[in-house]
Amino acid sequence: MPDSSPVRELTRADYCAIALAECFRGDGEILANPIGTLPMIGGRLARATFEPDLAMTDSEALLIANDQAYSWGDSKIIETYNPYRSMFDVAYSGRRHVIMGASQLDVFGNQNLAAIGADYSRPKRQLLGFRGAPGNTVCNKTSYWIPNHSRLVFVEHVDVVTGVGWDRAIAAGRVVTQSFDLNCVVTNLAVLDWNTTDHRMRIRSVHPGTSVEQVLNATGFELVVPDDVLETRSPTPRELEILSQTVDPEGRRHGEVAEPA
Repeated sequence: MPDSSPVRELTRADYCAIALAECFRGDGEILANPIGTLPMIGGRLARATFEPDLAMTDSEALLIANDQAYSWGDSKIIETYNPYRSMFDVAYSGRRHVIMGASQLDVFGNQNLAAIGADYSRPKRQLLGFRGAPGNTVCNKTSYWIPNHSRLVFVEHVDVVTGVGWDRAIAAGRVVTQSFDLNCVVTNLAVLDWNTTDHRMRIRSVHPGTSVEQVLNATGFELVVPDDVLETRSPTPRELEILSQTVDPEGRRHGEVAEPA
């Protein structure tokens, strides 16, 4: 007898989850290090579907086999211990793909996590600091997750450079560019990348219900717009089932991304 259960309408968070999962497509057997709720959900979805060889952190000191994005205590299936000394070995050898956040990003992908304000000694707002961003961007494949696409984040010039962008990588020469790999930015509106001749940020796809004009109006610099802008793909029925029943059964993704008005 055919399944007569209703097919639920896809949410913006579902599209963000599959877009974040797609960041890891083709990575193979490397360490996936998605930082944050939706990046973690996207990473686990990728491993549970089209990238089964990914090694996955628990955001602390373990590599775990669980497909559920957030597993605690005895529910964790531990593959190996991953202390900082091991993480640094992996990071500096380039065998990691990290998804970070950003308080500011510019057209070439320079990232700011440290402070807001032109005078770093007296910032208007003190933020997280440099953290691991310089080493991440120089040594590893790097993507970004921006849950609120706005001109406050996408700025002409970042106040402090924590993560290295394409212009600075090229200026530093082959010692940086030989391992430099800025992949993409996933936001609540679109997917962006640097697949242009001059490494300026472009629109790769817009999420359903979003127009190119909305993305341009929410960005504080000129984006490259291809002749044909794609629409972010939907998760397949199987991917949606895994996402909703296994990876994120608590629906945490919906608390991070608001539905469009």
